[in-house]
Amino acid sequence: MQQRKIELDQSDGVKNDQRVTMLAPVFFYFVVAGLATVMLGPLLPVLVQRWNIQDAQAGTLFTASFAGQLCGAWFAARNLRGSVIFGALISAAGCIMMIWASFSTAHLALFCIGTGLGAGLAAGNIIVGTSIPALRGRLLAMLNVAWGLGAIACPLLVHVSTARGIGPFFLIVSVALAIAAGFAATVPHAVSPAALSEASSSPQSASRMPLPLVPLLVFGAALPLYIGIENSLNGWLPSYAVRTNPSTQASAITLCFWTAELAGRLLIAALMSRVGEAILFRLCLVSLIVTEALLCATVHISPGSMVAITILSGLTLAPLYPLTISFLLARTGNHPGLGPLFALASVGGATLPWLTGVISTQFNSLRSGLAVPAFGAIAFLLLSKAITTSPHARPET
Repeated sequence: MQQRKIELDQSDGVKNDQRVTMLAPVFFYFVVAGLATVMLGPLLPVLVQRWNIQDAQAGTLFTASFAGQLCGAWFAARNLRGSVIFGALISAAGCIMMIWASFSTAHLALFCIGTGLGAGLAAGNIIVGTSIPALRGRLLAMLNVAWGLGAIACPLLVHVSTARGIGPFFLIVSVALAIAAGFAATVPHAVSPAALSEASSSPQSASRMPLPLVPLLVFGAALPLYIGIENSLNGWLPSYAVRTNPSTQASAITLCFWTAELAGRLLIAALMSRVGEAILFRLCLVSLIVTEALLCATVHISPGSMVAITILSGLTLAPLYPLTISFLLARTGNHPGLGPLFALASVGGATLPWLTGVISTQFNSLRSGLAVPAFGAIAFLLLSKAITTSPHARPET
C-alpha cells in the first residue's frame, strides 16, 4: 500500500512537471508584458518633450492605457489561450503605432496596448492559477516574478534604446510581443484536467457568477485596491523622493521599488512551504501599513530612509497580488465570468494615483497625498479575513 502511494506521488510529480513545462510560454509572455506595462513611466519625459505637452495632458495617456486594460480583461476568461495570443498581437500593433503617433493618435495606440495587456495578463493568471491547484500559490508568485523581471528591465531598455528617439524601443517591444504570441500558440487548447475537476467541484461552476454576492464584492474591492496602492506608490514615491531630497535620482527609487517587488515575490515562493498563505498575507499587509504610516509621519526624511521605505514598500506589497489571485481561483476554478473581476483592477490603477495627486494639491503636500495608499492598505486588511477564508469552510445549506 505504501509502495503504491509512493508510485502515485511520483506519477503526480511527473505530470506536474509536464504541466509546468507547458506553461513556459505564459511565463515568457509575462516578462515581455512587464516591459510594456510600466514603459509609460520611464518614457514620459521623452514623450512630453516630443509632443511639447503639459503634465495634465500627459496624464490622459495613462487613462487611455488603463481604459484599454479594463476592456481587455473584461473578456479574457472566455478564451484563455486566445486572449494571450491575440492580446500580445494587439499590444504589438499598438507599439508599432506609437513609433509614428502624434499626441492624439497615441491615445488610440496606448488603448490598444492596454487592451492587449488586460486580456493577456488576466488570461495568463487564470491559466497558471488553475493548471496545478497544489502549486497554485507558488506558480502565481513565480509568474509575477517573471512580470517583475520585465518591469525592472524596462527603464534599462529605455535608457539604452532611446538615444535616437523612441522608435527603437517600441520596435523591440513589438517584436518581443509577436514572439510571445507565437510561443503562446503552443499552450494546449484545453484546460488541464486538474483545473477542470477543481472548477466542476465548485458550487459556482454552473452559475454565471463566479462567486456568491459577498465574496464577489470582497474580491471586487480587493483587486482594485492592490493595483491602486501599487500604482500610487510606484507613481509618486520617486517624485516625493526628489522633492524632499533634490539630489535623489527618481530612476533609482523606481528601480529600488521594482527590485524589491521582485525579491518579495521570490521570497514568497520560498516561504509558502513554511508559513501558511493566510498568515503570510496578513503579515505582509500589517507590515505595509506600518511602512506607509512611517512614510506619512516622517516630516524630514533622509535619502537613506527614503530608499529603505521604498524597498520595504515593494517587499511587503509584492506577495499580496499573487496571494489574492490564489485565494480567488481556489474558490472559482476556471470560471468564464472572471474577466470582469480582473477588469475592475484597472479601476484602482486609474483612481487611487489620481486621488493621491488631488489630496497632494489640496493640502499642498505630497506627504499628505501618500496617505491614500496607506488607507488603501488598511481597507485591504479589513477585507483580509473574507479573502483568506477557505472556500471549503462554507456552511452546508
